[in-house]
Formats: sequence, structure tokens, C-alpha cells
Amino acid sequence: MGINVAVTGLHATDNPAPGIGVIRCLHHPRKWNGEIIGLAYDVYDTGVYDRDLLDHTYLVPYPNQGSEQIFQRLMYVHEQVRIDVLIPTLDSELLLYQKLEPRLKAAGISAYLPPEDVVKKRAKTRLVEFCHIHGIPTPATIIINDPSNLDKALADIGYPLFVKGMFYEAYRCQTRDEALKSFEKLRLQWGLPVLIQQSITGEEFDVCALGDRDGELLGAVPIRKLRLTDKGKAWAAITLRNPRLDELTKKTLKALSWSGPCELEIMQDSRSKELLLIEINPRFPSWIFLGTGASQNLPKAVVNLALGKRVKPLPPAKSGVTFVRHATDLVCPLEYIENLTVQGELHYPHL
Repeated sequence: MGINVAVTGLHATDNPAPGIGVIRCLHHPRKWNGEIIGLAYDVYDTGVYDRDLLDHTYLVPYPNQGSEQIFQRLMYVHEQVRIDVLIPTLDSELLLYQKLEPRLKAAGISAYLPPEDVVKKRAKTRLVEFCHIHGIPTPATIIINDPSNLDKALADIGYPLFVKGMFYEAYRCQTRDEALKSFEKLRLQWGLPVLIQQSITGEEFDVCALGDRDGELLGAVPIRKLRLTDKGKAWAAITLRNPRLDELTKKTLKALSWSGPCELEIMQDSRSKELLLIEINPRFPSWIFLGTGASQNLPKAVVNLALGKRVKPLPPAKSGVTFVRHATDLVCPLEYIENLTVQGELHYPHL
């Protein structure tokens, strides 16, 4: 009997969620031996209409609607198609699924998530403190909980600088006017605190890493970004081997005792050549399929870990493997959208 995997984060736009990349990894190099279940928040989450990737799609409540509603919806899905492993791929879902994990496990749904206290240590509002404790270089950052402190923070950091939301989005600002507009936009969208961070000039790297329960590194795919969207997301990148990136990744995961997937965003200062840790995202990146192309299929490793199987450290990812993202049109009958809208579910094998 195959293993059924449910994946969230299916919206793929110019700021794509990781879910579609995770599913493509599961299908590589041949179709997944089991069923793939998409958990979508909106009828127009673009990836839900790719019948080559998904067997079923179910609409689920947004995380802010409460854990009980989501749990009951997952139990309904579980009764219909059976979920063996659940892979949440969005930052905003993680706390909710951590709280639900014992109940999901008791119902037969496994996941591989870092503990709640560990995730909080790498939060944007606590990353500077974590880095200072463990001797990890990071840009100067000021956390704004009160808008009256904003002007002083802008002056202390100096321009150019980044204004960053608590969960998502960051804007590089050259002037006070730009910073004030960005601050207000992020405050209204994500609430306080908002972060003011020093802008580092240099090369930008990302590392997708997977840690075990002791924070030991099981796999890592380092990339250098070649093209960015206006939101700063990678639109083209290349894998590389860099012992200093490997060392920083191992040190960070060990210091956190991180278990599960994560993405480290790192800048190398063009003058000092120092590597600075910018962010730790507690999930797979949207470019995760590049890792599979570089011979590290980390989502498949997560499925095995969730099922309690032993996973050995993977060989180093191949260097010189590149990706360029492109947009495509998914053409489907209107009944697909109607089924999802009216019934809240879509089953490709039965259409």
C-alpha cells in the first residue's frame, strides 16, 4: 500500500509558496507510490489545478480560524482518503500544526516538525539575540513595537535599510519617506512588531537544510541567487559548494537543535567577505525542486523521518545545477472550480 502525503502551500505566483516544489520532489524520478493530497486555502490557489501533481484537493480553514476547525477538517479528509504524512510548508501554519501534532499522530497522521520553543528562538524578533549568544554574525536589527520609536531606529541603522514584516515581506528603502510607507504597509498587513535591518552589500546565498532530532545536519543544498523578483524571491539560482556555508549551516542547526526542514538566508559582505545570517525560515523554500536536481531529495527524507524511519546524512549536493522559474497556464474545465467552490474538494481520478 502506498503512502499518502498531504501538502499545504499550493499558491504559485511571483511569490510562490513551497508546496508545489515539495510535491514535484515527491514525484521525482517517477510518480509517487501513493496519493498526493493538496490542502488549499482558496479556490484560486493556482497549484490545485495541476492534475499531473495532485490526486485530491481539499479546501481547509485559514490558520487564524482556530486549531479545532482545522483539526475537524483534517479528520474529514483523513476519513475520505487517508493521510499518512502531513507536510506544512508555510511559516504561518507551523505553530498551529505543532499544537495539533499529538492529536494528528493519535489519529494516524504523522509529521516531522521542530518543537515550538525551538521555532521561537529563530523568529525574526529573536534572531539577533540567538546569533549574539552563539557567535553567529548577523546584520544590525532594531525591533519596533511602538511607532514612536521608528524615526530613531531609522537614524541609528542608516540608509539604505530594510523594513521587514513579522512573518513575510521586506522592502529595501533609500529614504525616510520610503521607510515610513513600507512600515505602515507591513504594520497594517502583519501587525507589530516591524523590523528595521541594516542593508548588506554583497552576494546573497540560501541554504535549504534538514536536521534530525539532535540538530545534526542530514542534508543541505546551498545556492547563489542569480535573478530576483521585485519581492526579493529567487527566480534563477545555481547550486554551489562552499565549506564556509556548510560550517555556518551546521553550527546554526546544532545551536538550535533544529529538526525538520529550514531555509537559511545568508549575505556575504562584499568588503569584509564575512557571512551574515539574515533569516531562518522554518520550512522548505519554494525552490526546493532544485535540490532534487542536485541529488538531494529532502522532501522524501522528511516523509521517511515522519514515519519513524532512520535517515542517514545525504552525500553533498551537486554543484553547478541551476534553475530558472517560468510561469505556465493551467487549463481546466469550469467544473474543477465549481467542484472546489461548492463541495470544498476536488478528486482528479474520479473526474
